[in-house]
Amino acid sequence: MGGSSHCDYLDPILNRYRHRQDCLLQMLREGQEQFGYVHPDAIDYLSEKLKLPRARVEGVASFYSFLHLQPCGKYRVLFSDNITDRMLGNQTLLERMCRNLWVERGKVSEDGLVSIDYTSCTGMCDQGPAVLVNGQALTGMTTERIDRICELIRANVPLAEWPQAYFAVADNIRRRDVLLSGDWTAGEAIRAAVARGAEAMLAELKLSNLRGRGGAGFTTHIKWEWAREAPCHAGKPARYIVCNADEGEPGTFKDRVLLNSYADLVFDGMTVAGFTVGAATGLVYLRGEYHYLLPALLANLEQRRRNGLLGSSVCSQPGFDFDIEIHLGAGAYVCGEESALLESLEGKRGIPRNRPPYPVTEGYLGQPTVVNNVETLCKAALIALRGGAWFSGLGTKQSTGTKLLSISGDVENPGIYEYPFGISVDQVLNDCGAGNAQAIQVSGASGVCLAMHEFSRRIAFEDVPTAGAFMVFGAHRDMFEVARNFAHFFAHESCGFCTPCRVGTTLVVNCMDKIANGHGTQFEINEIFKIHRLLHVASHCGLGQTACNSIFDTLQKFRPAYERRLRSLDFEPAFDLDQALAAARQMTGRDDPGAHFGLQAGPIGEQA
Repeated sequence: MGGSSHCDYLDPILNRYRHRQDCLLQMLREGQEQFGYVHPDAIDYLSEKLKLPRARVEGVASFYSFLHLQPCGKYRVLFSDNITDRMLGNQTLLERMCRNLWVERGKVSEDGLVSIDYTSCTGMCDQGPAVLVNGQALTGMTTERIDRICELIRANVPLAEWPQAYFAVADNIRRRDVLLSGDWTAGEAIRAAVARGAEAMLAELKLSNLRGRGGAGFTTHIKWEWAREAPCHAGKPARYIVCNADEGEPGTFKDRVLLNSYADLVFDGMTVAGFTVGAATGLVYLRGEYHYLLPALLANLEQRRRNGLLGSSVCSQPGFDFDIEIHLGAGAYVCGEESALLESLEGKRGIPRNRPPYPVTEGYLGQPTVVNNVETLCKAALIALRGGAWFSGLGTKQSTGTKLLSISGDVENPGIYEYPFGISVDQVLNDCGAGNAQAIQVSGASGVCLAMHEFSRRIAFEDVPTAGAFMVFGAHRDMFEVARNFAHFFAHESCGFCTPCRVGTTLVVNCMDKIANGHGTQFEINEIFKIHRLLHVASHCGLGQTACNSIFDTLQKFRPAYERRLRSLDFEPAFDLDQALAAARQMTGRDDPGAHFGLQAGPIGEQA
C-alpha cells in the first residue's frame, strides 16, 4: 500500500461523517478495520481531506489504546487486567495462551497471526475472566475455552464463526428497585415532560434533588439550568446533551446493563434533557470495550425515529427537534472525565481541559453542554414520569432516589443491585453473599477502601459516595497486591499531560514494585505518602488527584500487608549491581575482590 490512491476505502467513511473534523476518532476507528492498524498513508489521506495538520491526526491515533500505528496481528487478544480478573486467574490463562501459540506477551507472533497482551478493566467484572479479541468481548474464560480459542486462531477461523456462547454477556441483575423493576414504555417520559413544559420540568428536577450518578454527585437541575440560560456562541444557536457512557472505572459495569436492557429509558432521559435545556442534539460517548452494544443501540435509534421519538417535531411537539448520535471511544480511562470526553468527542486527544469555563457554558464545539452519566439520565426520565416529590421521598434527604451498585469480587452472586440511598454496607454484603469480606473497594480504584470496622457505614453522598463499583475482597486476599494493581492501572492510564501525574504515578509504581520484589524499606512507604500529597494538590485532573487513594487507604488500614514485605527500615537500592556482575564473573573466571562491587580498595585506601 502506498500513496493516497490506495486510500479509497476511506472515502465512504469520510462521506458518512460529512468530512467533519470532530469525527476524526470515528474515522480512524473504522479505517483501522481495513488492515488491523492505522496505516501511515491513511493518516496522510485523512490529514489532506479534513484539512488538519498531519501531527494532529497522528497524535490522535497514538493517544488511544485501541488504535494501532503498527500491525498487531490478524487476531489482537487483550486480557482484562482488573484486580477481579486477576483474582479469577487471568494471568495463568494468558500464560497458557502464550505457550499454546508460541508468542511472547506484548509482541506479535513471527507469522503475524496473533498478539497477546493485557488491557484495563473491560466492564465484565461480574463474569470474568474476560478478553477482547479484535475489540469483541468474550467472558467466562476457562482453560478449556482458552485452548479452543487457540485452535480457532491457528486455523484462521473468522470471529463470526466462533462459538456464540463465548460472546454471551449477561445482565446479572440481582436486586431490582424503582428503576430496574419498572416497565417503561419508550417515549412515555418525553410525553410527560412535554405535557409539563420545560420550566415545570426543571422545577420537578429541582424538587427531586437528583444528583449525578457518575461519582461527583453534582446537582443535576443546576447543570440543566445553567446550560439552558447560557448564551450560544459564534452565532450558532446550538446546545448539546452528552451521555457519558465511558464507564472505565475498574469494577463498574452498571451502565453496560442499562444500555443493554434499558436503552429506551436512557434515550428518553436524553430527550427530556434536550427538551428542558433547549438542545437539538444528543451524543452518546460509548466506551470502546462496549463496541458489541453498538448495532442494537443504532437499531433502537432508527426505530425511535420511525416512531416520532427522534427527529423533527418529537412527540408531535412543533419546534421540538432532537436527535442522537453515538460516538465510540477507543480505550482511554481519562475520557471518563467530562472535559476530556468532550475533547475526544471533538476528534482530539482526550486531554482534560482547564476549568473554568465549564461545559455548561462552553462544552462540545464551544457551546453550552450538559454532560450526564447514563444512570443520571435514566433517573431524569423517571422524574419526568412520576414527579420530583416522589423521587425525593426515596433514599435520604441529601441523597435522594436509588443507586445501582456493580458488585464483584469474593461474593456468591456478582452483578447489579439497586438500593435506595442509605443502605448499609453490611446489608449489601449479606445480600450478595460475601461471608468473609475483609475489605470493600467502593467507587473503583479512585474511591475509598473500607475495612471491617467500617461496614456499618451507609452508601450515600453524606457518608460513602460511589459511582457504582463495589469490589469485595475476602480474608484470604493480599491487600498490598490489590493496591499495587490499582497503582499500575493509574500509571498506564495517565494521559501524560501534566508532570505531577505523569511522573508521580510512575514513581508510585516503582515504589510498589520494589516492595513486591523484596527490596522495599520504610523509605518507600514515606515516599508514597509524599507522592500522594503532591498528586492530590498538583495534578491537572481527577485521575492524578485520586491515583493514590487506594494505596493511602490500604497503608492506613492494612499496613501489615506492606510491612511484612519490607526488607529493612533503611534505604536499599532496588538494583543490585554486584549481582548483575555475576554473569561477567562467571564468564571471565574471576571471583577476586576487584570483580565485586563494593569490595575493591578505593584510591584513598578505603573500600569503594
